[in-house]
Amino acid sequence: MIRTALFCFSTLIGMPLAVAQAFPDKPITLVQGFAAGGNADTIARIMAQGLSRELGQPVVVEARTGAGGNLASAAVARARPDGYTLILLTGGHAVSAAMYKSQSFDPVEDFDWLSMVTRFPFVLATASDSPFKTVGDVVRVAKSQPGTVSYSSVGVGSTQHLSGELFQSLAGVQMNHIPYRGGAAPLQDVLTRRVDLMFDSVTVTKGQIDSGKLRALGVTSVDPSPFLPGVVPLRETVKDFDVNSWTALAGPKGLPAPVAQKIHAATLKVLADPAVVKQLEGTGGLASPSASGLEMKQYVQTQIGKWKKVVQEANIPQQ
Repeated sequence: MIRTALFCFSTLIGMPLAVAQAFPDKPITLVQGFAAGGNADTIARIMAQGLSRELGQPVVVEARTGAGGNLASAAVARARPDGYTLILLTGGHAVSAAMYKSQSFDPVEDFDWLSMVTRFPFVLATASDSPFKTVGDVVRVAKSQPGTVSYSSVGVGSTQHLSGELFQSLAGVQMNHIPYRGGAAPLQDVLTRRVDLMFDSVTVTKGQIDSGKLRALGVTSVDPSPFLPGVVPLRETVKDFDVNSWTALAGPKGLPAPVAQKIHAATLKVLADPAVVKQLEGTGGLASPSASGLEMKQYVQTQIGKWKKVVQEANIPQQ
């Protein structure tokens, strides 16, 4: 009986190693929650190719669109935690957690966080023939004429919208938010000066900035962006302003530790590949691997807390 018990115990001890050695032995699905061809889809495909190379199995990207990425998040949160279903999440995941009173999943605890993939700032931009030449100009006019300066976003509760709300709070100004339902309209109406300003990604704005149709007033990150040399951070005018969006890899809660470690190690190798780094820079993001899944989880918790405060202070109705 003792020998049998010892055999069973040693078998259980060896199981994690066996799991790690066997994983993966079939294709992996990498879910993303946005339209094909968009930034999230592009980044997911870049990572899928690299992870497939490192893990020795195909990694197939699957789009589950809807509800700002929440349908994909809900599906993965309910998936079997075996490492064969992963998700590429975006900064919108934290914003949604701040905007929704309740969700069908816990935005932090229902996931095993693996690593950040990219980090990228937004840009505050205006039409090239706009009277706003600096961030200081925006603050001055918005203070002296409350509600007359407008800014566009891709929708109420989007990161773009909340970036504008944070700007107003920290600068002590009142601006007019003009929400759209995504698409090109937020950019087009700034270009034609129907709307004064926009907060959006480098990917969305850079082509128009380089062509001279848009003027970049500042980047939302603490440091200047290498993609927009000469454009200063907003915090040089608006103290403590800091907005970075991000993408990250996660799986359903309960991944076996050896499997999570194997995926994390593979992710670090992918993000250290100069060719991958260059591809990711093409999406406007900097490769930003996390030292551990715990580090990524703590970052997401911080982001959710930050956006909840913005939502509360701006009196934005939760959905």
